Amino acid sequence: MILTRRKLIGGIAAAGGLLSGCDKLDQSPGFKKILFKAEDAHRFLQRSLSNRAALAHEYRPDQMSPVFRTNGTNNPGTPEYQAHADSRFANWRLQVDGLVRRPLALSLAQIRSMPTRTQITRHDCVEGWSSIGKWHGVPLKLVLDQAGLRSDARYVVFHCADLFGGQPYYESVDLIDAFHPQTILAWGMNNQLLSVGHGAPIRLRVERQLGYKQAKYVMRVEAVDDLRHVRGGKGGFWEDAVDYEWYAGI
Repeated sequence: MILTRRKLIGGIAAAGGLLSGCDKLDQSPGFKKILFKAEDAHRFLQRSLSNRAALAHEYRPDQMSPVFRTNGTNNPGTPEYQAHADSRFANWRLQVDGLVRRPLALSLAQIRSMPTRTQITRHDCVEGWSSIGKWHGVPLKLVLDQAGLRSDARYVVFHCADLFGGQPYYESVDLIDAFHPQTILAWGMNNQLLSVGHGAPIRLRVERQLGYKQAKYVMRVEAVDDLRHVRGGKGGFWEDAVDYEWYAGI
């Protein structure tokens, strides 16, 4: 039997009751040492033995969870975001820039008019819970193709509207995950537009990674050549704040 990262972390949580939630992460040095030693081992095995181009399992509609919890922030709560929400994101624009030949500013209507992928997948949170939901969105590849990635681009960074400790949330993936067919900028969930709690108007779904990689409230997509120049240099908010692993494959 293959020991998945989710089962490994879930076992640690069950043994010690240590994981309190994606937005209330334990700061214990002992916990972090145990967790990230395990993650180092998993990352080595994952990258050595798995095919990162393989598809995440997709489920039937009757297997969807009756309740899908929200992870992280429930509402960014800033005046800017509230103004967008009040107008149903009519004036919101997704900025696509960085190492691209054609910077974009896409409205929600433009994004929804692009080819849509719908997938029913399982969300695995680092705190140990899982839910199955249906996601509707545009493949990230199509957006990046429209912007025209430059040859020196290596990573894609997602800048978000929600704040943690006064800092905007952010995450990143490499081009393998950016061009994976199940990596989408989701604008809908369970046959409806995204709710505020689930990341309206746009959230990332990168289905073969854990929940903290699924950035919500995405405002800007930036192509970069190196993560060392992005915030704390490790590629994401939790990676910089509490040494979470950048590669969260499951």
